[in-house]
Amino acid sequence: MRIARTLTAALLLLGLAAPAAVADSSPSASPEQDADAPTEAGTSFRTATQIEQDRQATANGSTGDYLYWSFPAEAGQRPTVQAVVTLPEAASTASTWQIDVYDGLRRRQACQYGAQTRTAAAGAASVDLACTLRTVRAWSEPWADDPLPGTYYVRLTAVDLAAAGRGLPFGAEVEVRSKHIGGASAVDGSLAQPLVPGIAVTSAAESEGAEEDTEARLFSLEPDGGWGSGWWSDRWVWTGIGGILAALAGVGGYTLTRGSRRPAPAPRR
Repeated sequence: MRIARTLTAALLLLGLAAPAAVADSSPSASPEQDADAPTEAGTSFRTATQIEQDRQATANGSTGDYLYWSFPAEAGQRPTVQAVVTLPEAASTASTWQIDVYDGLRRRQACQYGAQTRTAAAGAASVDLACTLRTVRAWSEPWADDPLPGTYYVRLTAVDLAAAGRGLPFGAEVEVRSKHIGGASAVDGSLAQPLVPGIAVTSAAESEGAEEDTEARLFSLEPDGGWGSGWWSDRWVWTGIGGILAALAGVGGYTLTRGSRRPAPAPRR
């Protein structure tokens, strides 16, 4: 009877922990509409406009230009970059648009799924693009091309333009959302520093007691909770529950197999 009560309590604990783990991996809320959202984009990696996740950024450009944005991504996140290009009314030819995503080492990251490249027919009003990256890992082998915590760059451009379509004005809206994957993406190990351009120079200056050089760090945004906030995952919860159930199974098995201890019968005279 006591074993049954203990197992029931453990199952209840498992049922209460499961919804919490599912809630942690739910998609982020709707994007915030902020008057301070960026309204321009950079023209290179170095001048990329910084944007926060779940916040829409806009920019205007001319067909043939390269537009750059940058955003932070932490371990356990699976970022999705969405872009809407408003095409010029004067465009009389078809055009092909593409978004590329690079990490802090400027390595091009493959899209797990999404329409990364699309062709807009002549006279189309807009074209939608999307790129969902692989889950950001806390650590990886030096030779691997896995996404790692740090800065990510978004580049938007037209890759196939006729001569008549160059130089026409267009508008762009870019937004980054992330889904937290949780313990399924957890690995043993972590980077000493996130892949943020200039963060190693800034850290060295701070360790030597020098004043921080604001020009050294090319990217200043951080994820919610700061870098390294993704060390906790529901993997810890399931590991703890598994240990509790294993201990209860051991106690139950011992109780069932040890037998009952009855006093030995008195010898007959």
